[in-house]
Amino acid sequence: MTPDDARAQRLLIPATFITSLGNNIQLIAAALLLVRAERTMLAVGWLFIAVAAPQALLSPFFGRLADRFDRRTLWVCCDLAAALAALALPVGLAAGAPTDTIVYAANLALAVAATLFVPVSAGLIKERVRPAELRRFNADYEIAMQAGMLLSASVGGFAVQWFGATPLFAFNAGTFVASALCVLATGRRPARPARVAESDRREGPAGERGRARTGWLILLYAQGSVIVTVFNALLPVLIVGELRRGSAVLGVVDALGGAGFLVAAAVYRLVGHRLGDLRVALAGFLLCSVLLVFQPRYGIAGLMPLVLVAACGFGQARIAARALLLASAPEHRVGRVFGVANACALAGTVAVMLVVATVTDRSDTRYGFATLAAISALAVALPAVALSRRHRPVPEAPGSVTSPAPQVTR
Repeated sequence: MTPDDARAQRLLIPATFITSLGNNIQLIAAALLLVRAERTMLAVGWLFIAVAAPQALLSPFFGRLADRFDRRTLWVCCDLAAALAALALPVGLAAGAPTDTIVYAANLALAVAATLFVPVSAGLIKERVRPAELRRFNADYEIAMQAGMLLSASVGGFAVQWFGATPLFAFNAGTFVASALCVLATGRRPARPARVAESDRREGPAGERGRARTGWLILLYAQGSVIVTVFNALLPVLIVGELRRGSAVLGVVDALGGAGFLVAAAVYRLVGHRLGDLRVALAGFLLCSVLLVFQPRYGIAGLMPLVLVAACGFGQARIAARALLLASAPEHRVGRVFGVANACALAGTVAVMLVVATVTDRSDTRYGFATLAAISALAVALPAVALSRRHRPVPEAPGSVTSPAPQVTR
């Protein structure tokens, strides 16, 4: 590994964590404002839908942009645009704009920036991380992103309760600037031999069977995003709305989820290469689906350990699913693959959010969690059946024992 490669890998992990944390602090804090004002799951659901809908429409197009232009520059542009969107929310609130209008508008702008971030980050990783380092780096990357997503509720919950929303949103703008500085410090992409670039264009699954396999891997990876997003919408409704606890309690529960992801990173390094990424992904997602059913049934005391265990299983599954998808995409098309995956995830989020929100508001969160669990289990079962029927193994990330195939998300 060259010094430039090592520096890029060290800086991309904190940049990813900061970007994910900033994106989701904004979203969670906005959700808390709406819960206090409206006290319905549907009000929060519409916020997540307002964030997801434009991303679903724009992701395939932005995936192509990520394959055509310099990915480092695009990442920096995403962060700077997100910083402006974060600042717009406290400015609008201070100017006396209606809370719901400014919350939806600011988060819509943030969502557009996040849409480009997903394929850009995947593409930048593919071009800067060597194949032999991809398994280790992919685990670090996914944990950084998911830990930032889950810990956002902890940071956002405590900050909203102690300082109010306006200082939090202003601070959040600074996180995006910090991420942009990290990415700028990675330096320009080193020149690559022409024969390597041409080799990258030939690798990856080919033909109808390869495209079908990648399609099932996209579904497996995308449903993980649906789980996290809808879970983050259900959690404040359960804790703040139904259990009548403060936002600080919400922060503690999500901090446990973040701890579960850190444990998942260590466990994945031990079992991932032995079991194979496909088995890890399927088992982890199914375990998470089972635990979702029980999480709202035993109060705060039961919720905390269940969230910890579920996050550990989900974290391993998410890392493995991302590794499988990266393995299936050659460098010159990785932006398009992850753009389509992001579009599928967000379109699924809109549909599942509406279903879960309707069920929850007409009953309670127990049925909302159970509905999410059932949908997730089905989204895992379909790829499991389809992939197990194929004679050729699914491509694994570097170091996997289940497949010798070449390897190939703000």
